[in-house]
Amino acid sequence: MRQAMAEVAAGTDPAPRDTALPDTTLPDTTPADTALPGTGLSDTAAARAVPGAVDPGRAAARPPTLADAAAVRLAAADLAAGCAVVHGFAHGYALTARADREVIARAGRLTGRPDGRPCAVTTVPSAIRGLFDWSRLPATLPRRQIWALIDELYELGPFGFRGPAAERVPGHLTAAADGVPRTVRVIAPGRHCPSNAFLTAALTRTGAGLLFVTAAHRPGEPPYGCGESARAGFGGEPDVRVLAHADDAAARLRHPFHAPAPVPASVIAFHRAAGHGRADLPVLTLERAGSLSEDHIRSLAARNGFALSPAPGAVRAGG
Repeated sequence: MRQAMAEVAAGTDPAPRDTALPDTTLPDTTPADTALPGTGLSDTAAARAVPGAVDPGRAAARPPTLADAAAVRLAAADLAAGCAVVHGFAHGYALTARADREVIARAGRLTGRPDGRPCAVTTVPSAIRGLFDWSRLPATLPRRQIWALIDELYELGPFGFRGPAAERVPGHLTAAADGVPRTVRVIAPGRHCPSNAFLTAALTRTGAGLLFVTAAHRPGEPPYGCGESARAGFGGEPDVRVLAHADDAAARLRHPFHAPAPVPASVIAFHRAAGHGRADLPVLTLERAGSLSEDHIRSLAARNGFALSPAPGAVRAGG
């Protein structure tokens, strides 16, 4: 076992290829739109490309949810056209948008996020490895063990990771940290969240491997934890769509080990070596203490061959 661990630590494993997005497309039960010549967009999608455009049937419809296949497709099309989407995200709510600078700036004005603050990005769990540059992983951190830990944590629910950014990640989505010039923070809702179908549809529509994500709230308010609050906060915004959990209580029950919103997702960093801990295990840094307890994370880290050390000031804070 020591020999195998040494081989992995030495970085002999090939870096992963970008993982294709899984086929979680919801069945199409609505008639296909007619493509407009020269646009590549359907008539309804092209109409939504105008900021503030509202689908004629939307006002009379019941509030859209992640369980509504048609609503998911509409929200994904609106996001691709430049709108932000406030949606159920594991046990709480997130605001997701295209990762363009101007779209991020507009989303920041909606939530009170300061200009220039480092961003977080999201994708579906199976595509996360492709956002990191594993060739820049510190030699003391075995990549396969990190992959196994990522899989375990996303099996439980929402979580975040900071690591060396892959070349495909645009510079405005990266941040220098601890002497590493390009790192990226990725936060995803976990494997069992119904929002993965929406994220897949949005990623397919945009042709991107990632999206901007932040906590869903208005300035001065805590992050929202239910669809009613999300609709009250953002329902009147012309360039925001709200896609709620079908059942907020059920969404919380799917994540029994996580503290409910407004507590954000916990974040582990592996962009730098942080020494060795008990039993000479390599140390991962707890960058943000969040919804999954430090003891639970420490236990999973140890099972995968890591010690855990909280960063200075790693307190629970908003996204």
